Amino acid sequence: MRILVGNHIDPSIRERGDMRAWTQRLFWFARPGDLLVLCCEPDGAFLDYVLAHTGVKRSELTVVVAPAGAWGERLLDPASLTDPAFVKAVRAALDVGGGPAAVTEVFALWPSASAAHFASALGIADRFPGAAFFAQGGGEIGNNKANFRALAAAARVPILPGRVVRSRAEAIGATRKLLESSGSGAVVVKQAHNGAGVGNQLLVRDPRMAVDHVGARHLHHMAPGEAGIAAYWDQFWTWASGHGRWPVVIETFAPDADAVYSEHYAADTGTLPTEMGRLLYVGRRLSHQVVPLDRVSDQVRAALLDGGTRLAETYRAFGYRGHLSADALALPDNAVVFTEVNAQVSGSLHIYQQIAHGIVDVAAAPRRHVVEFHVPPTWTVPDFAAFLTALDEMGLAYDPTTRTGVIVSMPAIPLVPGAPVQFVFCIAYDPATGYDDAFARLGERFQTLPATAVDASEHVGHAAVSFSS
Repeated sequence: MRILVGNHIDPSIRERGDMRAWTQRLFWFARPGDLLVLCCEPDGAFLDYVLAHTGVKRSELTVVVAPAGAWGERLLDPASLTDPAFVKAVRAALDVGGGPAAVTEVFALWPSASAAHFASALGIADRFPGAAFFAQGGGEIGNNKANFRALAAAARVPILPGRVVRSRAEAIGATRKLLESSGSGAVVVKQAHNGAGVGNQLLVRDPRMAVDHVGARHLHHMAPGEAGIAAYWDQFWTWASGHGRWPVVIETFAPDADAVYSEHYAADTGTLPTEMGRLLYVGRRLSHQVVPLDRVSDQVRAALLDGGTRLAETYRAFGYRGHLSADALALPDNAVVFTEVNAQVSGSLHIYQQIAHGIVDVAAAPRRHVVEFHVPPTWTVPDFAAFLTALDEMGLAYDPTTRTGVIVSMPAIPLVPGAPVQFVFCIAYDPATGYDDAFARLGERFQTLPATAVDASEHVGHAAVSFSS
């Protein structure tokens, strides 16, 4: 029996919106006998859909909903996990299967101190890997992009030229020096805490520069000279530093780079590589990712694995336990530079561990690959049922015989009442023929807006990010 906690990054670190849909990817990890902790009642249609693919019976799972806290049912309030009445209710649910002593693991999507305190309250802290580290705020340490640069440098893992800055004055000086030394004449500014390129801003002086493929949701064309740099930081320092709470990373921009990653598991006994994949951006938004990693040279693959392993060992050495993703860029000359570590259950784990390897079995003959797409903001999908109906009508639903087709990997919950739903879905495909045809057919069915109608920096379905200074 395991306890799976459907949480997300603590709101004390970074504000989040409605995470009900994203955290229900927890269902993909469920095994018979597990107890799942959610912030809301599960989406019944999605739960049944997942279990139909995994073979787990609904009667074999126990789902408990944490008390609504400051964010209602949109996000699991960390304080709710140690609410005395909730802990008592979880104990009662566990007693049906042998009590806390029967729990073999506590698995949390985000390595929160609250998850460690929850395990401790149940008397099973030893079943939450890394509990002592996480109880002292280790989740923030391991997921801070500024900390990453220091740790990567210590591990002698290649990173882009850059600086960690803690004031406007430092930021102005670092930006000037990096622009002078950068062959691209552009730099990327990174918030210490954010993901999928949402916390990255690309600063360019040449508006003709190709940036559509870049993982930086925000784009800024700087005015010339020192005045342009100073004006930028006067406007954006508050945003970049989270109102002065966090350091800021400034790196040189690497044009024409391929975004790749190497995932690993850190345990008490060592680390284990688990998968490598590729991230693809369209209009600077994270569009889709592919596993397993293909179309790279042996040199890139070896460098990615070596650097990822060294980073995993470094994070393990300071106390991190669990899954982590070492993100990197493969440069046109086949060099690999690392950009960050996500020391958490990433948005890739369910794709490769549960769907690609567990359901599709990508390594079996004939080989298959899996790509996961975000529903583009130009599509209008009314709801989960409408998407499934379309898959059936178009012959695109997953077929276990051919091991190809679409698997919806997250519930389709409207984040804004009345708005089209935003979610992610996987396409299992033959690498010899690709996935373009299936995606294009879905686009013909659901696309209602031209690509130019949506700006990359807009947060579709999420609260707008303020850039006020």
